[in-house]
Amino acid sequence: MPTRPRPLEGITVVSLEHAIAAPLCTRQLADLGARVIKVERPGSGDFARAYDQRVRGMASHFVWINRSKESLALDLKRPESKQILQSLLKGADVLVQNLAPGAAARMGLSFDTLHTQHPRLIVCDISGYGADGPYRDKKAYDLLIQSEAGLLSITGTPEHPSKVGISIADIAAGVTAYGSILSALLLRGRTGEGSHIDVSMLESLGEWMGYPLYYAFEGAPPPARSAASHASIYPYGPFPAGDGGSVMLGLQNEREWKLFCDLVLCAPTVATDPRFNSNSARHDNRSALKALIDEAFRPLTTAQVEARLDEAQIANARMNDMAGLWAHPQLQARARWRSVDSPQGSIPALLPAGRNNRFDYRMDPVPAVGEHTEAILRELGYAYAATDKSSRPLPE
Repeated sequence: MPTRPRPLEGITVVSLEHAIAAPLCTRQLADLGARVIKVERPGSGDFARAYDQRVRGMASHFVWINRSKESLALDLKRPESKQILQSLLKGADVLVQNLAPGAAARMGLSFDTLHTQHPRLIVCDISGYGADGPYRDKKAYDLLIQSEAGLLSITGTPEHPSKVGISIADIAAGVTAYGSILSALLLRGRTGEGSHIDVSMLESLGEWMGYPLYYAFEGAPPPARSAASHASIYPYGPFPAGDGGSVMLGLQNEREWKLFCDLVLCAPTVATDPRFNSNSARHDNRSALKALIDEAFRPLTTAQVEARLDEAQIANARMNDMAGLWAHPQLQARARWRSVDSPQGSIPALLPAGRNNRFDYRMDPVPAVGEHTEAILRELGYAYAATDKSSRPLPE
């Protein structure tokens, strides 16, 4: 059977990347068939390689977002390495970088400089706060951006603000950069010119904060921190069953509220109780309603509560841990797992979200530091000294 072409085959991406945001962006481009050349420090490489050793000695963050890439080890403090990078950019379509603020420009990699040399090149800069403004040079890490963007103020319990358990600010920036690059490629197809994309972690997460922003419009009180419950819809969150389990459920409208009272609580009159006959009333009287729900669920097992919710077509879910997600029957039934190679052998990998019937996602190995250096340098017309500990390329 012939290989089905992927959308970004023929596109070359060069990335000066580390940590999460830029690598997530470029891995998604690689998923679609782009050739991604990851430029790393000789020896240590991307510092995210050393975050932990949970995947057979490799870092969990790194294996997640660095498959299907080629690793080129270059010491960019050396003039000859900068020449190699310039040679690489001649044949590239996209440059992605999330170096420290100002570092790319100091190396002659600003969009203005590169656009003169390579007018079709798309340049995507990812930073904490953007290329200008008073915060331009401020360092930014995921937790700090969660705080600046107001996410901590609405997440956690009333007593304790909490960060999200994943690097959500980095992820927001990576996804924003990915979509922006795709749109820039489409635009270049019409204009013939590359774009400059300036992605800010603060602005990316700020976009995701749209609901709480508008909820607090013109000085209105913001959503309260409500742990795993919804801040403005009730009942919506976890409730205990009599066997010690917990069921997550959510109601969205008055039709579902009546079904919930009839078939789940088995208490039809509760639906018309003035304390509970609208979402705003339920929200205002959530303590009283929680007591009623807890009392109804106390004699039931978790499975029995789920069965009642399913019968009433009320949305519900189990509170899975990571073992539960690894073994999730829906992911198994939809054949969402694949195997990819790595320096430590084959490891499982979840297919990218969004199944497309016209192509298969690229699922190639996670690279070792500098694994492709020799091949890339020879492709560019350079010899390579395999015994040179600094991985210094030698011009022919």
